[in-house]
Amino acid sequence: PAEPTLVLRLKFLNDTERLARVRPGDTVTPVPVSSRTYFPGQEQQVRLIYQGQLLRDDAQSLAGLHLGHLSVLHCHLSPPSAAPTAPGTPGPRSPAPAALGVGSLALPLFVLLLALLWYLQLQHRHVFTATATTCLAGLTLLVTFVAFAMYRR
Repeated sequence: PAEPTLVLRLKFLNDTERLARVRPGDTVTPVPVSSRTYFPGQEQQVRLIYQGQLLRDDAQSLAGLHLGHLSVLHCHLSPPSAAPTAPGTPGPRSPAPAALGVGSLALPLFVLLLALLWYLQLQHRHVFTATATTCLAGLTLLVTFVAFAMYRR
């Protein structure tokens, strides 16, 4: 008779998930790590964590871990290690700079918007009520705290 299959949830640091079909008799190594379906080209850089424990024993079976249907395996993908190059040979090219995302521009754009609102408040006081000015001051304080918290790290 065919061995029953389990479905495991592979959860990544960025909160994405993938499902993997495995057999209880499979060992930790072939499960998702060596499967090109789940980690193409990254087989050697995957670390699996189950119930807070790093799975180091590649020969351990999934049944030994007491994994059930839809159990969660946390996956950590480490960046590829740089192979040493021989003298005189060109090393690997540095990666292209990451494209600026909207998230990295959100805070500076919000600060510019606040600056514009303060300029308008100073130039056209008659348009801004006391409540609007108070809200603008509170929002400015909030953005200041967020900016310091983000750039302090």
